[in-house]
Amino acid sequence: MTAIPAVQPTGAQRDRRAAHRSGRPVDTPRWERPALAAVLAVATALYSWGMGHAALHPFYGAAIRSMAGSPRAFFFGGLDASGSISLDKLPGAFWPDAVSVWLFGPHTWAAALPQVVEGVLTVWLLHRIVRAWAGPFAALTTALALTLTPVTVALNRATIPDTALTLLLVAAAGALQKAVRTERLLPLITCGVWVGLAFQAKMLQAWVVLPVFAVVYQFAAPGTASRRAVRVLLAGAVAVAVSCSWMLIAWVTPAASHPYFDGTTGNDPFALVFGYNGLSRFGSDPTAFGAVPGTAASRTSGNTGWDMLINHTVGPQVAWLLPLAVTAAVLGVERRARQPRTELSRAGFLLWGGWLAVYIVVFSLSNGNHPYYTAVIAPAIAALTGGGLALFRSEYEARYETEQKAQHLTVGRRHLVLPAVIALTVAWALILDWPTLFLSWLLPVAVMLALCGVVGLCSRGPRTSPRMIHAALAVGVAAILVVPAGWAVSSLDPLYAGAATSPMAGPVGKSYDKHPRHAPRRKGLDRPSQRDTALLDYLTARRHGEKYLLATQAAYTAEPLLRARSEPILVMGGFTGLTPFPTAQQLGGLVTTHQLRYALLTTRRATTPATTWVKSHCSRVPPTAYGLRTDGSFTLYDCASPK
Repeated sequence: MTAIPAVQPTGAQRDRRAAHRSGRPVDTPRWERPALAAVLAVATALYSWGMGHAALHPFYGAAIRSMAGSPRAFFFGGLDASGSISLDKLPGAFWPDAVSVWLFGPHTWAAALPQVVEGVLTVWLLHRIVRAWAGPFAALTTALALTLTPVTVALNRATIPDTALTLLLVAAAGALQKAVRTERLLPLITCGVWVGLAFQAKMLQAWVVLPVFAVVYQFAAPGTASRRAVRVLLAGAVAVAVSCSWMLIAWVTPAASHPYFDGTTGNDPFALVFGYNGLSRFGSDPTAFGAVPGTAASRTSGNTGWDMLINHTVGPQVAWLLPLAVTAAVLGVERRARQPRTELSRAGFLLWGGWLAVYIVVFSLSNGNHPYYTAVIAPAIAALTGGGLALFRSEYEARYETEQKAQHLTVGRRHLVLPAVIALTVAWALILDWPTLFLSWLLPVAVMLALCGVVGLCSRGPRTSPRMIHAALAVGVAAILVVPAGWAVSSLDPLYAGAATSPMAGPVGKSYDKHPRHAPRRKGLDRPSQRDTALLDYLTARRHGEKYLLATQAAYTAEPLLRARSEPILVMGGFTGLTPFPTAQQLGGLVTTHQLRYALLTTRRATTPATTWVKSHCSRVPPTAYGLRTDGSFTLYDCASPK
């Protein structure tokens, strides 16, 4: 019997078997995992370097330490350990920080660790989402662009809620993309849950993308229009329910069992969210929906209007790739205008382009924005950058293959898009960097890289190989990222990291002289100054059963003491000093019942009925009593010694 010759495996079959043995997906290039690991390593290094001296927000840092030591303060976001008054934000974004401090102790690095983890997770998650949408090249470019966005680096080295907001919204976008691709209901419900959790991190800012998500699903998902509409309404209801869950719990909790909600005139959690942190930012009424009067005054100047995103303060933080992203969004939709409604590539450009557009509109119309607010648009810009370059690359390579088969060169509009967007993006970098000429040596580097990349992409001939094209494209990508990378790396130096209350990269944050002694001082946990140590020792030695160590005028006065020690401190007036808690009558009752003895006032905050009561009923304590010659703008009062 003649033996049947064995069938020799084809190259594709060998590749599939090798991929199966290595655990690598069939369509995963060999370079992808090492390259992604390198990007994640860079992100980890940028976000965590010098974490022990991270930019700890004074107000949030005080609350984090208090929340780590008290269940009441933890759940309701109490500013002090007793939970007398809350943060002026929802506490969700600070729960990971408080847990970290509870686990590892009151260290600055412990408070900053969750932000590092959230930042790296955002890069990794966005890579996965873009890979499923536009392929491995787009995903890697996206991850690198997000990692090197200056505001992202500065923010992930701080303790501000926008890091958690960005991560959760990226997760929501990934769930939406899966819902559109698979026609399953569960991913769409999951998208609503992620948006609700993002609301717990940064309130109404999380809802900004809801219209975009709804339009993308209604437009691109399979199924009938009525079925898609019902599903969108269901997912929206889930998002609203999860968003309002904490507010509802706080609202039904008796007033004596929760802190007074800062920023409100009626101790109402809904007023905190929709008034103080909502309507007062978009109108001229500072008391909208029960907000504390005057809270919008500090938000009405700077970083607003339609040029907000490209001014010379905000622009260098996030807008380096904006021309490329806008071009990608427009052409990505235009190129597939005649494709079926459910075409996934176009849906991706609609999603990320809509995300970018809607946040630009909201920031432009609001009453002033911190530059770090724009970190939420960094994933959209990065995704459009990666997806756009992948689209333009595929068009370029398709024309190249056509030319090779026809054996002659042609010039077409689509052939020129890839080198054109590289040249445009580098030119935009020159415009953004020109007013400061910060790290000016990087500008000629970017120009030379761009010239090499553009010339390499435009100079095609019979001997041009795909490897040469890939090398030219890699040089072009390096050209568009080298200047923002320089700004991003600069934030590792405290001199170029902005203030702890407004982290920014480069020289635009503060007008510091370029000398180390002029760098902003970092205010960490468990690092009391000589003045704070002397004052705390004095108060602790004279505390005899009082509930509160002291009362302070506004959070500004309490912050350094709360970061140094987790103590019950009555923060009169909350963050601004204007919240009507406690009233003069309540304050007098605490003194009469021996729950409070000392009060610390400052000339840097407005006078209120409570501070007037202190000045008229309590005796001034000279700073020499606790070992200081002067206490600056602060004055300590002893209410056990009537005036």
